[in-house]
Amino acid sequence: MTTSPGAQPPNNPEACGPGAGSPGAGSPGAGGPGAGGPGGARVVLAEDGVLLREGLIGVLGRFGFRVVDAVGDAEHLMVSVGTHQPDLVITDIKMPPEFRDEGLRAAVQLRRERPGLPVVVLSQYVQDEYATDLIATGDGVGYLLKDRVADIEDFVAALRTVLAGGTVLDPEVVRRLLHRPRDPLAGLSPRERTVLGLIAEGRSNSAIAGALFVSDTAVGKHIGNILAKLGLPPTDDTNRRVLAVLTYLNARP
Repeated sequence: MTTSPGAQPPNNPEACGPGAGSPGAGSPGAGGPGAGGPGGARVVLAEDGVLLREGLIGVLGRFGFRVVDAVGDAEHLMVSVGTHQPDLVITDIKMPPEFRDEGLRAAVQLRRERPGLPVVVLSQYVQDEYATDLIATGDGVGYLLKDRVADIEDFVAALRTVLAGGTVLDPEVVRRLLHRPRDPLAGLSPRERTVLGLIAEGRSNSAIAGALFVSDTAVGKHIGNILAKLGLPPTDDTNRRVLAVLTYLNARP
């Protein structure tokens, strides 16, 4: 990571941005989202590695972002966002206590609790499940791999795109998501999955109706919907129920 000659990461993250020390600088909600343009955005940063965290603080400060808080785990990230109401959240994925996907799960939760909050996650790898969940929360998200954030200006441009409501995905993230096997049961409702599971147990329509306390007609409609969603149109030479059960069994982990 390149830095300007003699630059040292400040001890006070909020001193990174222009106007630090002026009245109201860094106070929760000061200036509102995107205050002073994209470069004046207030940032909460979550990264457990001290050197990388301080390096990011320095880089963000050089480009006019104001890091109002820098934390080292997902729990404190959630608290900090509630306290500072930032314009942008940048978080690592692997953080204490288990160093698995705590940061990414926190990002998804933040987006669900605060729709529209710009969030960028940084990672050494692609975590398929929560990456999809994050993208599904709407515009204003970014998923970048750390080893590709070598060009600082590109990194900052990605942050500004997310701040403006865009979505930025690392090419490897896109590749992994496009080539990930599709869940054939994804289109089924929870009740339809339950019905299909009971079919897989060998139960008749009447037995399923009794187990779910619904009418035989309702079960018949559920089964019709299941077969249609699984792409099993009526034919004379195949047992669609058997094919549906095979699909169900193959999709189970």
